[in-house]
Amino acid sequence: MNDIPNKNPFSFVAAFKGDDSDIYNVPIESELSVLPLRDTVLFPGVIIPIAVGRESSLDLVRRAQNGNIVIATATQRSPETELPFKRDLYEIGVAAVVLRIMELSDGTCTALVQGLTPIHLDEVQTSYHGTIATVTPLKENYYEMDEASFDLLKETLRERLLEYIKLSEDFSDEDITVINTASDLRYFLNYACTNIPLSVEEKIGLLREKSHVNRAAQLLRYISREIQFAQMRNDIKKKTQEDIDYQQRQYFLQQQLHNIQEQLGETTDNDSEKFRARAMLKKWDEEVKKVFYKELQKLERLNTQSPDYQVQYNYLDIMLQLPWGVTTQDKLNLNYAERVLNRDHYGMKEVKERILEHLAVRIMNSHESRSTILCLYGPPGVGKTSLCKSIATALNRKYVRASLGGLHDEAEIRGHRKTYVGAMPGRIIKSLIKVGTSNPVFVLDEIDKITERTLNGDPSSALLEVLDPEQNTAFHDNFLDVDFDLSKVLFIATANNVSQIPRPLLDRMELIEVNGYITEEKIEIARRHLEPRVKENCGLKDRRTIKFTKPALEFLIENYTRESGVRGLEKELDRFYRRMVLHYERHMTFPVEKVKPEDVQQILGKPKYSRDIYQGNKFAGVVTGLAWTSVGGEILFIESSLSRGKGQKLTLTGNLGDVMKESAMLAMEFIKAHAEELGVDLRIFDNYNIHIHVPEGAVPKDGPSAGITMATSLASALTQRRVRDHLAMTGEITLRGKVLPVGGIKEKILAAKRAGITDIILCQDNRKDIEEIDDLYLRGLTFHYVETILDVLHYALLQELIPHPMQFTFDEEKKE
Repeated sequence: MNDIPNKNPFSFVAAFKGDDSDIYNVPIESELSVLPLRDTVLFPGVIIPIAVGRESSLDLVRRAQNGNIVIATATQRSPETELPFKRDLYEIGVAAVVLRIMELSDGTCTALVQGLTPIHLDEVQTSYHGTIATVTPLKENYYEMDEASFDLLKETLRERLLEYIKLSEDFSDEDITVINTASDLRYFLNYACTNIPLSVEEKIGLLREKSHVNRAAQLLRYISREIQFAQMRNDIKKKTQEDIDYQQRQYFLQQQLHNIQEQLGETTDNDSEKFRARAMLKKWDEEVKKVFYKELQKLERLNTQSPDYQVQYNYLDIMLQLPWGVTTQDKLNLNYAERVLNRDHYGMKEVKERILEHLAVRIMNSHESRSTILCLYGPPGVGKTSLCKSIATALNRKYVRASLGGLHDEAEIRGHRKTYVGAMPGRIIKSLIKVGTSNPVFVLDEIDKITERTLNGDPSSALLEVLDPEQNTAFHDNFLDVDFDLSKVLFIATANNVSQIPRPLLDRMELIEVNGYITEEKIEIARRHLEPRVKENCGLKDRRTIKFTKPALEFLIENYTRESGVRGLEKELDRFYRRMVLHYERHMTFPVEKVKPEDVQQILGKPKYSRDIYQGNKFAGVVTGLAWTSVGGEILFIESSLSRGKGQKLTLTGNLGDVMKESAMLAMEFIKAHAEELGVDLRIFDNYNIHIHVPEGAVPKDGPSAGITMATSLASALTQRRVRDHLAMTGEITLRGKVLPVGGIKEKILAAKRAGITDIILCQDNRKDIEEIDDLYLRGLTFHYVETILDVLHYALLQELIPHPMQFTFDEEKKE
């Protein structure tokens, strides 16, 4: 039990009405037993009931009554504290006496306590047997009580207090009588402070105020505030009652109108009967059927004009729109599926094989119900999304797509609860309603661009249930609030960068890489798919004589596009044919029939890009590296040069990132450590400054794969040895000189072939990546696998010096 006052203390207060001031002058000992109070502040002269629950408090009040002992009352800072110490009590309290103890019928005990004089708690000692405090009485300023200004303030306070009591429903006529008849000024003020519903902090503030004039002024401000709150509550209550009366009147009128329509023989649409008729056609289990008819009964009990009626109607309508048990028949024909995939897309052998594997399993086991979840990842424009459409066609399934790019609200996946205004199901359920079957090919496009951990939840975590075969048999949408089986859905996610997909989500998907195309593949794709589509869009479908020659397509690809996919190529073809049509409309003739490379440049203008070509090995310190970008592989040149200076200085330029800068420093330290073995004069480092530059400085560059390229560049510059002809390399290095494997091998190989490279140095651990690549991509290339930087340098650097090698000279003082 809590030591708290009765809910309505006015009925218990024995108002002290006389002018006797003895209660304010009772002698106070320096050490008193303390009665801790919860949510209660006692003021001098006032009598309040205290419900006593703690054993130590009950023992104290009984001893105080029997022995006529003065005790100290102090308010706890937190009412939950069971054993309050000094830090748990306010420092100011009131000395008090116990007038009476009442044992109530419910077994509780209530003590009537009267305050005497305010005290300060100097020292407090607490134990399980009770609390004892060393106190100092506080003298209040009573001399102001007889001033005429306070009399006016008292009357104002009385009027405001009565005004507040009139607005509140918690006070009786007896309470008003007490306020009107209280003659002692000190008692009247303390009585009001005790019984007005203020916070404990505010009452303690009033008790701390020694000047009764200031205490009365502060109390008057509090009462004025409470009056404003009471008026606002009354206004709200009045408005609420008016709204209820209006709704009851509307309901009554609607019922009368309904009865009149029945008497006239008029019929209205019966939504309930329509829902029941539609429900008879649904193939749902007993649990879903039970929920539906329960919600339908709720609809029948609602008034059609009620706002809840439309919410309930919308919910039932969505339940009936869902394809419960509705599926399309899969076309289990491997030859047909393979023809469709090969017809619509060129290459993509691995992806097509995986789809055919899935189809073969379905043919072998027609009862196989475990959902298949694939993730196609690769650069933009390589045909990931269009491939999903072909998969749907090959399987004879409906196709539906949901774009997840920039999704930041978990409710977009799981839906909102139907009680919210404007609630709707999530994208999964809405897409199934749209497609009308429960086994479509469902594409989750751009899954790597979904937003994580926002103020509106975590959408990526919500997808875990969708993409987990063990859970999606009972997918729970918040709006639907019943389980829906997604196990028959073929989910295919697409992404550009799998490193941006959350790991738990990535573990639930089977990853299939869709690589970029080499030039030969792009030519075939353009001839088979892109050019016919673009000609049809431009109205040239019947002009079969107008077409690109193979050299013209190669020229267009190499000089007007720079991408792994073919999206930019299609745009350039579209631009070319638009200009052809414009020329025809102006001159009634086409400028060319068989398009050749020179025709491409004449119509499209100067090339946008210059193809990266191997630049030879005539200069020391220039080495060709291989890099991976979001649009495919590229070659890059690492250039190192030496200049006379103070030495011990390495300059890095070319907009390099931190990782690439660290690779340069590692290469530098390794060359220094093995200078003697490589034939490098150590005095060079003291007399020459070293500069490493990577061209195309406007393009940011980063990553560890240029490590061996930088080491070779430095070694060539320091020894003036020639680098092996038509050589490129890629690999990360360590301070010990180890070469580590890197990624993006296929894209880098394609870039090397485009540039005319014939030899490539790779880490020994990248051999497995080469073995997985089709021989078509490897023709004309020779791979050299290494384990250390010394292996790289021994192969990459020839013993032959470059023409006109640099002659190193050294300062004699430094030499000595």
